[in-house]
Amino acid sequence: MTVNLSLALARLLLAFITAASIPVWAQPYPNKPIRFIVPYPAGGGTDIIARMLGTKLTEIWGQQVVVENKPGASGILGNDLVAKAAPDGYTVLIGITTLVQMPHLNPKLPYDVFKDFTPVAQLALSANMLAVPVNAPVNNLKEFIALARADRSKLGTYGTFGAGTTSHLHGELFNLQTGLKLGHVPYKGGAPLATDLMGGQVPSGFIDLTSARPHLASGRMKFLAISGTRRYAALPEVPTFAEQGLKDFEAAGWFGMLLPANAPREVTAKLGAEIARILKLPEVLARINDIGLQSVDTSPEQFAAAMKRDFEIWGRVVREAQINLEQ
Repeated sequence: MTVNLSLALARLLLAFITAASIPVWAQPYPNKPIRFIVPYPAGGGTDIIARMLGTKLTEIWGQQVVVENKPGASGILGNDLVAKAAPDGYTVLIGITTLVQMPHLNPKLPYDVFKDFTPVAQLALSANMLAVPVNAPVNNLKEFIALARADRSKLGTYGTFGAGTTSHLHGELFNLQTGLKLGHVPYKGGAPLATDLMGGQVPSGFIDLTSARPHLASGRMKFLAISGTRRYAALPEVPTFAEQGLKDFEAAGWFGMLLPANAPREVTAKLGAEIARILKLPEVLARINDIGLQSVDTSPEQFAAAMKRDFEIWGRVVREAQINLEQ
């Protein structure tokens, strides 16, 4: 009896020691707080999405999700932080389309987009619109192109929310598609661009729906065309560029979730599946629509394919338009 008791105690002690020695990474994910890195200032669309998803994940998983804003160098600083983080699923990037555009604009990046990140999920799509002041003498894309060709003094420039942004690249794609040579006027964000469009200080602009949305009710801007493959619920009367005869405007801006390279497949799958479920919740769908975005449902593999597709599209635009941010 004594021998049997001793053996039982020894086995129990061994089991306890073994369990205590199991490394953290072998325990079910997640078992500690998760960091969402947003490479842009607080308050923007990326930050709003990150905090919304972080709140839902905290509720579902019972692990705190902390959103950290790491702005700087057009998102490069925050992106690099994640690229160099441990690939354990606890440091997550909430990035945007600039991730696949910047390599063409800055060949000296400290990371490789396709070698240093693991795509998890595409979160939402954004659109850019060609907008003009309400008193502009054009009401559709055909009229805009005709007037721009006939009189550069009326439509000789276009504003964007920054050099090297999707807004800028859409503007140069428009020049390439139409043969126009509209001059680029970069602003420091969508808000000041919207202000000058409404005031007529700039004759046209490529503005994102998120920036324009607060001003829709004012009626001080006219929207002639929108990027993407379908019209947006917020502006159903605005046709796409494709509907009006221009191609290659299907590439939309996007928000995405990525992990460092070599993240465990089971972690990527679990995080991606949970995010996919969250993105289908009615309150989340309503919030995405409210900030002027479109919901999207993709797997990690589909997001990876979209990144490669957009990388090629924007690379061609940068090369053909000879965009050089150092000039």
